[in-house]
Amino acid sequence: MKVEEKDNKGVCRLAIVPVRSYPSEESEMVTQLLFGDHYTVLESMNEGRWLKIEINFDEYLGWIDAKQHYPISDTYFNHLNDVNFKICTDITGSLLYNKSPIQILIGSILPISSMELFDMEEQLAFNGESHNMGNSMGFEFVKQIALKYLNAPYVWGGKTPFGVDCSGFIQMVFKIAGYKLSRDASEQALLGTKVDNLTDAIPGDLCYFGTKTKITHVGMLLSNSKIIHASGQVRIDDISDQGIHLVVNNSLTHKLQLIKRVLRK
Repeated sequence: MKVEEKDNKGVCRLAIVPVRSYPSEESEMVTQLLFGDHYTVLESMNEGRWLKIEINFDEYLGWIDAKQHYPISDTYFNHLNDVNFKICTDITGSLLYNKSPIQILIGSILPISSMELFDMEEQLAFNGESHNMGNSMGFEFVKQIALKYLNAPYVWGGKTPFGVDCSGFIQMVFKIAGYKLSRDASEQALLGTKVDNLTDAIPGDLCYFGTKTKITHVGMLLSNSKIIHASGQVRIDDISDQGIHLVVNNSLTHKLQLIKRVLRK
């Protein structure tokens, strides 16, 4: 069932909301909403219990439980598009509103601007570190953020230090640093400027792996010989022109196909 346009905008007001491929708890999680992410509701199913959404940041589609939907007006939705809010840079932080705490995670969009995320009559405070999303940062900042995810377990569809996949890791690190990347590795590979080979690459460049016809993995260079990526967990491994090597058994785990440069500094 299609949703009326006047009722089709929402924002995430929970720490994490799973976004699923189909309208069922048994369906795989394909991505997540974090606190402050806003989206458009496209349709509903199962007597309105499930909502198909398009996430505004990356235009990703999926289904959320209607109980986790928080409706907002078109006016406020448009305001979220126009304002550079703060984004949480602590692994965990806390919001206090109406004297009730809400725990949020790194990469959550914060209600710090000329128009608060919560209604003005609500008491609101944030305790933690944040960064302005409108400022595009350089490699040293990106590296510091990436290292905060180190040893995070691999979770398909995850976007947090408590569970993340390879493209979710890269998307969130660059989002916090002020860059807009697609959700999936194959789509991220279409962005940026191509780098011909590993010798010409610099720290912060993105490496894509798989086959010549299908990109299945992504990581970020820390140097010409080291890469940080999510495979089993967020880890730092060796990289060569062939791909990613595991030191413990000297095996090639991912075959290098493409290098792209996104960082502007």
